[in-house]
Amino acid sequence: MIRIYGTLGPASESKEILKEMLRAGMTGIRLNLSHSMLAEAAADLDALRAAEKETGIPSELLIDLQGPEVRIGKLPKPLELEIGSSVKFGEEIPVPLAVLQALQPGQKLLLDDGKLLLEMVTETEAKVLRGGMLASRKSLAIEGVDLHLPALTDEDRVNLSHAAEFGVTAVMQPFVRGAEDLVTLRKALDDAGGSHIKIFAKVENQSGVQHLPELLPHCDEIIIARGDLGNAVTLLQLPAVQKEIAAICRRAGKPFLVVTQLLASMEHAPIPTRAEVSDIFNAVQDGADSLMLTGETAVGAYPVDSIRWLRDAADAAEDYRNEKTR
Repeated sequence: MIRIYGTLGPASESKEILKEMLRAGMTGIRLNLSHSMLAEAAADLDALRAAEKETGIPSELLIDLQGPEVRIGKLPKPLELEIGSSVKFGEEIPVPLAVLQALQPGQKLLLDDGKLLLEMVTETEAKVLRGGMLASRKSLAIEGVDLHLPALTDEDRVNLSHAAEFGVTAVMQPFVRGAEDLVTLRKALDDAGGSHIKIFAKVENQSGVQHLPELLPHCDEIIIARGDLGNAVTLLQLPAVQKEIAAICRRAGKPFLVVTQLLASMEHAPIPTRAEVSDIFNAVQDGADSLMLTGETAVGAYPVDSIRWLRDAADAAEDYRNEKTR
């Protein structure tokens, strides 16, 4: 059976909602630690355990680390970036020193998972090519530039030290660049008493795609993370890259998970689009072992319905797959 993951957030943090999500077919939940610490989610995790107990349905708990992802700093308030306007990094938009040192005229910058696109005019000033609202701590990627950040942040290591006591079953390592990142994570988990905790490797950059075969022995599951992967390759290339990763995993017998915008419309609508159901169907036909929702259950208006639709669509696709292989 295809495993179905939701993401914990304001829309799904109550015990009653979590009970309904479990009954609707959710088999595990993701906790995003890009902006917070594991210990801060204690109340939410207590609600999850209470929901499990009252429904009799156990679930997996995945934590998604910060990893080597680059993010902007804290803004006094959300910043509206209008197309054609200019903005200065280090002043209007705070960024890590490593980013400031890497910026050069002509570079393209993707902010907030690619929702915003800027081009550097000078070493600090950029022109907005694709605008929108920018909030604190959103992701930043410089096209063609690898800043060589460590695999784990200090916050990641603190969170890993508490993983076992909070019942974490798997850790999602972001922006995996090679086997060394996973070896580093495995050692940190083992040192923290988490040798039983699984490793899910997020493939979301060019390096991860290129080094995929060497990742397989060092992780329990591959994640095709289409958000940032869609920034690392062009939007038109993304479907082919997803297919290639899936094929490599199938040949190696390595489970893989597909995530990002599976049911994006359901953040605001009670039913999915035909294209979304087709996307889920194709992921399952390609051999996906797991599917994950993010904003749909974290902040969406229909977290329970989203899980139910994902469960039903995955089951229908799996039935078709099994029938074709008989």
